[in-house]
Amino acid sequence: MNAVQDQSRARASRYMHWAKTRSRARFNLATSGLANLKLQELQVSLDDLEITGESGYGYPPLIQALADRYHVDTGCVVTAAGTSFANHLALAALINPGDEILLESPAYEPLLTLAHYLGAEVKRFQRPFEDGFRISPSEIERNMSPRTRLIVITNFHNPTGVLTDDDTLKEIGELAKKRNARVLVDEVYLQMLFAERPRTAFNLGNQFIVTSSLTKAFGLSGLRCGWILAEPELANNMWLLNDLFAATPVHAGERLSVVALKQLSSIADRAQIRLDRNRQLLNQFLDTRDDLETIRPSFGSIMFPRVREASSETLCHLLREKYETSVVPGRFFELPARDFGEWELRSMKLACNGPRLLFGLIQRQSQMLLGPKDCKLVARP
Repeated sequence: MNAVQDQSRARASRYMHWAKTRSRARFNLATSGLANLKLQELQVSLDDLEITGESGYGYPPLIQALADRYHVDTGCVVTAAGTSFANHLALAALINPGDEILLESPAYEPLLTLAHYLGAEVKRFQRPFEDGFRISPSEIERNMSPRTRLIVITNFHNPTGVLTDDDTLKEIGELAKKRNARVLVDEVYLQMLFAERPRTAFNLGNQFIVTSSLTKAFGLSGLRCGWILAEPELANNMWLLNDLFAATPVHAGERLSVVALKQLSSIADRAQIRLDRNRQLLNQFLDTRDDLETIRPSFGSIMFPRVREASSETLCHLLREKYETSVVPGRFFELPARDFGEWELRSMKLACNGPRLLFGLIQRQSQMLLGPKDCKLVARP
């Protein structure tokens, strides 16, 4: 059995298992979504809720709210349990076993593992550190073949947080169109632009399918309010396929999602203030370090620093065991040593989302963990 065949038999995500069993810590910099909003912070009453309702293929008020938010027809909207399941449903509808897809590298491990699970033949295109992790359409074109059925990207890029602009996406869309392929874009972090009318690749052509959710940007992970935008025929196929997977969603969650969408402007304002403050703290911290290399996005909640002279595995272990701080080791973002030198050992994902960002890393650990240079920052609540 060759490596591709072996990977196609994947039955679990190593990263998700680690996230659920090993990422918790007093100072958690491994979770990339905003701190969870409490139910009491939503303006909701029992009159807004029901345990059971007539949803059929989507709860109409939720479908309408999402369609209004994106200014699209309701026939283009498919709801799903978070972005993770939206990706699962979209990929399952778009490819058959043995189909060739082209997926970015470094990549979000559950997305890569899902493609193997569904039996795809996965080819890669690189997003190098030296190019700021930007997407190069020429690199995509170089790796495409007549068999390529789907191009898969994340925007913002997971794990680096780098934004892909519309001009680049248009070029990718044209490449896909010429080969009768499609482009799947996971836009869950793009919500962190906090635009009243969300920016989306779906507006760039029918070859684009996008996934997203309320999970990361708004602290609403528990609602599991995810969605897919696709042209109507494809969206209908996804609804039918979903009957084999989830069939009927949690109705109380659908109703709460409608409530949250009505209040999203105020929720977004608070989230943006928190992220902007925390990103400033993180950048000030990085300014003091000559032992970390980092592409610094202007938006979002994640960065992907590289340790210059040490193993990130050693650093991550020390942070967790001695200083109660959790960050994500770079090995979960599919950076094989054969292609990226020591990246697998030297990179890590860092989130800047919580209300006490860097309490561990800035207030207590910096001087002891990453070298003798003084840390001049004071963590804020």
